[in-house]
Amino acid sequence: MKKPYFAENEIYHIFNRGVEKRKVFLNDKDYFRFIHYLYEFNDLEQSKNIHFYTKTKNGIETKPGSLKNNKKPRNPLVEILAFCLMPNHFHLLLRQKQNNGIVKFMQKLGTGYTMYFNKKLNRVGSLFQGRFKAVLIKKEAHFLYIPVYIHLNPLDLVTQKDPETQLKFLENYRWSSLPDYMGIKNFPSVINKDLILELTGGEIEYKKEIETWVKNNQISSFENIIKEYLINTAGKTNNLK
Repeated sequence: MKKPYFAENEIYHIFNRGVEKRKVFLNDKDYFRFIHYLYEFNDLEQSKNIHFYTKTKNGIETKPGSLKNNKKPRNPLVEILAFCLMPNHFHLLLRQKQNNGIVKFMQKLGTGYTMYFNKKLNRVGSLFQGRFKAVLIKKEAHFLYIPVYIHLNPLDLVTQKDPETQLKFLENYRWSSLPDYMGIKNFPSVINKDLILELTGGEIEYKKEIETWVKNNQISSFENIIKEYLINTAGKTNNLK
């Protein structure tokens, strides 16, 4: 996948997975840590005192550090429009707000989480599979599909295929921005929903869109649309399963 040029106010689908497809999120603390970093590292200013470690009888337990906010206004590098974390990979939908903002944000995010993860497991080396992948969203039609694709990713974790079970699972899957888009407060400070909800007609209509894809059992056809989109925009597909 060729390296894109990142332009301000353009929207990009960002994704990456663990090296050798390994799991990069092992428990709830890992998911919370990454989402905390989505917020904390999204600032032009350098982040300090992000975390500390305490020894427990069960080994090393990680806890959020006490951040000393100086009440300066935040200066975001990017706008996070949507996200989804899966056991061995992640998806982000970002709009760049600063010059080179996506690169700076992803460098801070990748480095910070890798340091946390390696310290926790007493390991060394890369955690993610090379440089993050990025695809510019060129068409409005693609932009309307990509958030839904990102939010439907957790269905790979559901063994039961009846629509009601799948929809309930998606609503309760915390490591995604979907609950916030469906009116359930999850991590509202991390994302900006305004653009997507404006184009889709609001939370109720967005929820109906998700329900339609699931209830009509159109997930496989939806994935084919996304593969075609990746081929047309990036020159190849990138299977993150």
